[in-house]
Amino acid sequence: MKKKVIVLGAGLVGSVMAKDLAKDFEVTAADQNEEALSHLRSLGISVLQTDLADLPALKKMIQPYDLVVGAVPGFMGLKNAQTVIEAGKNMVDISFFPEDPFQLDELAKKNKVTAVTDCGVAPGMGNIILGYHDKLMKVDTYECLVGGLPVVREWPYEYKAVFSPIDVIEEYIRPARYVQHHQVITKEALSDAELIHFNGVGTLESWNSDGLRSLIRTMPHIPNMIEKTLRYPGCIEYLRVLRDTGFFSHQEINVRGLAIKPIDVTAQLLFPKWKLKPGEEEFTVMRIRIEGWENNQPKRYEYHLLDRTDLSSGTLSMARTTGYTCTAVAHLVLSGQFNRKGICPPEYIGEKETDFSFVVRYLAERNVIYTKREY
Repeated sequence: MKKKVIVLGAGLVGSVMAKDLAKDFEVTAADQNEEALSHLRSLGISVLQTDLADLPALKKMIQPYDLVVGAVPGFMGLKNAQTVIEAGKNMVDISFFPEDPFQLDELAKKNKVTAVTDCGVAPGMGNIILGYHDKLMKVDTYECLVGGLPVVREWPYEYKAVFSPIDVIEEYIRPARYVQHHQVITKEALSDAELIHFNGVGTLESWNSDGLRSLIRTMPHIPNMIEKTLRYPGCIEYLRVLRDTGFFSHQEINVRGLAIKPIDVTAQLLFPKWKLKPGEEEFTVMRIRIEGWENNQPKRYEYHLLDRTDLSSGTLSMARTTGYTCTAVAHLVLSGQFNRKGICPPEYIGEKETDFSFVVRYLAERNVIYTKREY
């Protein structure tokens, strides 16, 4: 009998994961948006139209399933994860909620739950790669540069969002943490811009974002770690103007007697500008550098990813690179190959060579290919 999986969220990434998992498991997709569910229903995938913010109903709904896959907006992520863990269900999640997932660690261990968090592309695959090399060498430096961008640059933002607009805006306002000489440095997002050339893409602009997340806690022995987001050059100035004017603020303001959060208005205005039009293509680019000592010799590894929209299926690159990492790990959890209990950030997946190789192979079978170079 096939194992049963429920995917919470049927957006651009959640729907791709549901379709991928349906090849091997009995899958149900749950979302409040009927339009999002209709496409999956037409493919023969079971769907549930429901409010995922209704936690008592969620707890009851997930009981029949062997695994829960989380793909809700970040502001819902923590409470959804807590509910799943309280229900005693294993989970693989890509909601990238801003809170510390380890506050749920004791609960997960008590309930004997495996909960893999942040299991996307970055955070996600970058962590898996670092976790793998951390077991084989003494790592001195980890750098991850990553971005998802439209092929056609359209004024003014030259950007398109695959995720929830509010989650994207969080990248622009959440303080960015990185590690330098064992010290955690905090700077504002969008700081320390650099221009960097990528083969097949051209020149992109990198800036500090808070993508290290769990690595700050789980890899305290690595003296230098940083993650930076990539956009087309010039984008940062627009975002700084909006942020510093207050358009990204969560603090309510009074407008004609109504209490309004500026970020809610901004998200509504930006979403039409950021939404990919039918037929538009995008790509994901990532470069990971890991430097240190291996077998008493200096060593550097580089991983390069340049993935584009799959034209044959219309599957977006960011959905592929994020979603297939998550579904690969879902297979590991469902098979029992990865069964560590508690909160498990993706770097734990990379610790075993067999798990690491499975994920890399799984992605390559779906034409998401990481090219490795050694120096």
